[in-house]
Amino acid sequence: MHLATQSIHPWLDQLDGVTVSPTEFEVLTSTQEYRERLIELIRTATKRIYLAALYLQDDEAGRAILTELYQAKQREPQLDIQVLVDFHRAQRGLIGKGPQVGNDKFYRDWAEKFAPAEIGVHGVPVKSREWSGVLHLKGFVIDDTLLYSGASINDVYLGWNERYRYDRYHVISNQALTDSMVAFMANELINDDAVVSLLELPIPTAKEMRREIRKFKLKLARTRYRFNDKVECNDGINIYPLLGLGRTSNQLNQTIVKALKSAQKRVFVCTPYFNFPAPVMSAIGKLMKQGVEVTVVVGDKTANDFFTPPDEPFSAVSALPYLYEQNLKRFAYRYQRYIDNGKLNIQLWKCDNHSYHLKGLQIDDSIYVLTGNNLNPRAWNLDLENGLLVHDKQGTLTSQFANERQCILRNTDRVSHFRDIEHNSVYPPKVAKLLKRIHRVKADLLLKRIL
Repeated sequence: MHLATQSIHPWLDQLDGVTVSPTEFEVLTSTQEYRERLIELIRTATKRIYLAALYLQDDEAGRAILTELYQAKQREPQLDIQVLVDFHRAQRGLIGKGPQVGNDKFYRDWAEKFAPAEIGVHGVPVKSREWSGVLHLKGFVIDDTLLYSGASINDVYLGWNERYRYDRYHVISNQALTDSMVAFMANELINDDAVVSLLELPIPTAKEMRREIRKFKLKLARTRYRFNDKVECNDGINIYPLLGLGRTSNQLNQTIVKALKSAQKRVFVCTPYFNFPAPVMSAIGKLMKQGVEVTVVVGDKTANDFFTPPDEPFSAVSALPYLYEQNLKRFAYRYQRYIDNGKLNIQLWKCDNHSYHLKGLQIDDSIYVLTGNNLNPRAWNLDLENGLLVHDKQGTLTSQFANERQCILRNTDRVSHFRDIEHNSVYPPKVAKLLKRIHRVKADLLLKRIL
């Protein structure tokens, strides 16, 4: 559906989307609400359940959600239930935790446990190797409702055992939007030769599917969400679903940059791993020069999901939060004058032992980008990403997003000077030694591209 737009944002005329009413859009502000809504939607589903996430983990939360899916299938045999996860991530354990069995065994165990009820669990190989790109697509479609978040499915993302990983959570009830997202998952992903069932052995290796994966990647770089009807829509809230893969012709990346450049008064940016790609960094720098107020909310290093307390075993991945923190310190140093005049607010999120995984944009109380894109070079260049651009021309969602913003900022502190951010000289010795070695061989330039 092509949506007519106000002239202040003519670039939106090139996008296809839908119009929804304010009653069809809801912003959730807590992990508990997200978990409860997901379970409620699964239990009341009558037509379809399509879940796309980086992974569905073999832990208490993952087992509970997969159990809910099978029980839903038992209650409603006609339900079309499909789960899409990254092909590579599903077949390995957690980074830095030693040898482990992949989640794919868990999926097969549950399929056997609940037989003859059948659901689909599909491994999507965006690239031939995990480090070069993964399925980072997000969105759960249940009947005609979209539950959209950057979260995957495990204990911490669902706040299962008191500890949670904070994200953004949005609920949109619209058949045209959900039909479009399901059509993409079914036709472009599940039906492709490169996508395999993780319930059937033997699972082919990426090397064996090298040709199929190459064709798949080229196709995905050109694919867009599509709508059956072509209708001019002028009123209400316009929502544009976006896809992105690769450096060139990336619809999601291009739209994020255009949205940033359109800002007139204020921009609110969330990212869990501070490592902006060059186009985003450039756009933000220009906005501050133009007098636009920019707020960047990023997790404190201790709220990073890779953070390892100093008294626990150290691994190379333990250095990542410190690497991101040094990126942030250099950013603050470069733009200290805007911190001083209030045009740049760097807010560090920290709440007990919880972690931070928020991403996305709020621009001038009229444009909102909901996405799983981490706004870093890896998301920009390597992974298959998606997002929703919400254009609220009449300001009917202003209060909901203002409340979301307030909830996000509740556990943050403003950086008033770049010296507020720790120097690597006070880091744990093993971390400081590794970072020094990385910098000496200029490996940090490579890491910034793939992390």
